Amino acid sequence: MSEEFKEKLRRYGEGTLADKDRDEVERELEKMEAYQAYLDELMSEEKPASDEEKSIKFGKGKRNRPGKEKKIIRRGKWKARISNTLTVISAFLIFLIVSSIITALFYGTGERGETYRDVVSSAIAVSQPNTIVHLSSDSGPFFSMNLQGEIIKQIGDARINVGDYSMKFLLGWPRIYSYSWTYERSGTGNYFIYPTENQSAENRMDDSSDWEKLEKLPEGTVGEAYLSFEQFFTTDELLKKFQHKNLELLWFAADTGPRTQEPVINDPLGFPSTPIWHADDMKVTQESKKKWGWFGGVTSRTSVSPSVDSYGDGELRNANFLKTLHLMQEHKSIANKVIPFIDLDDSISYLEKNGVRLYGAVVTGPVKELLKLKEEKWVSNIHVEEVRLWNWQDREN
Repeated sequence: MSEEFKEKLRRYGEGTLADKDRDEVERELEKMEAYQAYLDELMSEEKPASDEEKSIKFGKGKRNRPGKEKKIIRRGKWKARISNTLTVISAFLIFLIVSSIITALFYGTGERGETYRDVVSSAIAVSQPNTIVHLSSDSGPFFSMNLQGEIIKQIGDARINVGDYSMKFLLGWPRIYSYSWTYERSGTGNYFIYPTENQSAENRMDDSSDWEKLEKLPEGTVGEAYLSFEQFFTTDELLKKFQHKNLELLWFAADTGPRTQEPVINDPLGFPSTPIWHADDMKVTQESKKKWGWFGGVTSRTSVSPSVDSYGDGELRNANFLKTLHLMQEHKSIANKVIPFIDLDDSISYLEKNGVRLYGAVVTGPVKELLKLKEEKWVSNIHVEEVRLWNWQDREN
């Protein structure tokens, strides 16, 4: 800054400068203000001047200039805030898109999501007598997948919703699961009695109250009963026992080693009478592919499950049971979350060594038909769970 301009600036502040020179100084000051505002915006600095400094710097005729500076600085701050907010939002949207793509690829590759559903529903079917769950999946954006479905029991011919089940996954790891029962169970709990040689009367469970319960029920009712046997049966042998009875076998309790060799078994392991078919069991009867663009299309398949003799095919049922256990063993982290009380390794080893031997079953049918089982010597105990009004189509052959 030259000495001449400094002198003009001093006289401008005193108000003694000529009009021509005053206009020149004001134009220079306006340039300086613009430079200063731009620098303040870049450096994000604010240093308000005192009233005295403003008066000396700008003179009496320029008292409105500090307010103008404040507006410029305030506008710069808001621009910075908006810019930072947009940066955060953009980063979140990018993360959301990337995580959604990774999640879809992870659970969709190799039918991983379908396998997880199969493992969870199979674990419930083999550990909860007469209980199945139909699961649906919902992939989340943050590497998660939710499984949820209704818990179904069969009583008579009716399939009844008795609760809800859900499990949350995080990149293949089961995190949270829950059973939510929607009804109050009328029985005291699912249990079977393990058969023992020379079983004395005092060591047997007293089932007289359950037989009395059946006797008091009207004929127009159907029930769900847990039967324990005096001896072990093969699957074919047990199926033949019910071939000419007006009852339906629902679930088989299998001997899986020391863990089941207790007088009362509250945590059985077994399999439903209708095999648990898996994806590779299904036979494709029709396949068609529809193109919907340059980059791909959709394939639709019609498939059916293998046929099973209602009172036979014991070897097929046994093989399906072991295949289901092996599938759960391959995905042990998921299976252990659903059924932590069952040792899959020991159970599979015992079954492969000793074969499938059945000590109990769950049946359903009219109460008068259940009462007839009291005369069967091979039935050692009965435990009645649910009872419903008549909904039955005769099955007696």
